[in-house]
Amino acid sequence: MAQAVHPTIAGSLFATDGKARPLQDALMAITLVLGLLSFITSFFHSLHLLTSWTGLVGLAVGVYGQWISITTRERFGLILGLGAAGVGFLIGMAHGGLFGGLVG
Repeated sequence: MAQAVHPTIAGSLFATDGKARPLQDALMAITLVLGLLSFITSFFHSLHLLTSWTGLVGLAVGVYGQWISITTRERFGLILGLGAAGVGFLIGMAHGGLFGGLVG
């Protein structure tokens, strides 16, 4: 009767195994912050350098976080951050890119 001791959390969106995972949580938080920053700054044409760089770093951190993530909660936050970072990165690239006006 092991199932009587352990509650069923399979249907929960934020299913977790109850263990502390500070690295995965930090990567999720960093991805969310960078993605949100990149997405918000993408609305301002003159901030394309900030937008594209935060988007690129957010994508890199998020991909690594997805690679080592274990729980659904971590993956859910990472996907939200990756989506926002991806949109911000692409809009930043369209507005001038990573080095727009600084190189060449």
